Amino acid sequence: MKHMKKIAALGLTAVMSLSLLSACSSGTDSTGTADSPAPADESTAPAGESTAPAGEEAASFTTVEDGKLTMATNAQFPPYELVSDGEGYEGTGFEGIDVELAYALAQKLGLELQIDDMDFDGALVAVQNGKCDVVLAGLTYNEERDLVMDFTDTYANGVQVVIVPEDSDITTLDDLAGKKIGTQRGTTGYIYTSDEFGDDAVSAYDDGATAVQALMNGQVDCVVIDNAPAQEYVKANEGLKILDTEYANEDYCIAVDEGNTALLDALNTALDELQADGTVQAILDKYIQE
Repeated sequence: MKHMKKIAALGLTAVMSLSLLSACSSGTDSTGTADSPAPADESTAPAGESTAPAGEEAASFTTVEDGKLTMATNAQFPPYELVSDGEGYEGTGFEGIDVELAYALAQKLGLELQIDDMDFDGALVAVQNGKCDVVLAGLTYNEERDLVMDFTDTYANGVQVVIVPEDSDITTLDDLAGKKIGTQRGTTGYIYTSDEFGDDAVSAYDDGATAVQALMNGQVDCVVIDNAPAQEYVKANEGLKILDTEYANEDYCIAVDEGNTALLDALNTALDELQADGTVQAILDKYIQE
């Protein structure tokens, strides 16, 4: 059994086999925009390119839309990203860890943040197809994704867990054999469980909320998903619990298209600064209380 999978944080690595994603939609369901400072020296930057803020020695990088950092996400993954009931964080219409981190990164890069909400697998495709600049969606590194996308340094740790009904006969990871497992389509949870138990044992859903609803309806026996959203789903749905064990341990990163080295380097520089000044930890602490 391949339960305790530890995926190392890789600084300049990448996101999902294109063959696995070719049939997935990349359509946007909703969008949000927040104002950030205009690109530095915009008058001399070619259309579609941005330059690093004054004082930073970074090469110019290309973005999908001039003056904007366009983020692909699936806003059904609390507390990392969710649709807001109001204006959202800084008027984006969204909130969560990844939303606040993306906004802070956009400010560092002198860009306006644009958020495009879509299915998770569609978000992966959107960056590969040049429709979005980055994926921030509770995204973790794996070797298949490494083939077609590049990852930033890690900004948070993610633990995958198993949600079951309170009266379930699933009490350990060994009990997953022979059960129907629900996951979010395109995630490492789907990849791991499919590899371990076979495709027929796993049902993939567009988002975590739908997978949990299938569990409530008795369509699956359990759901494998990241711990932070699992905690939110269990709070919101009476009669569920989380097994007291890890299924996988991973690192969250930001993904860009394969070979977009200039943008990757700029993001890593900005991310390093936000980690050094405590911004990243403050965002995590705001949404996740140990």
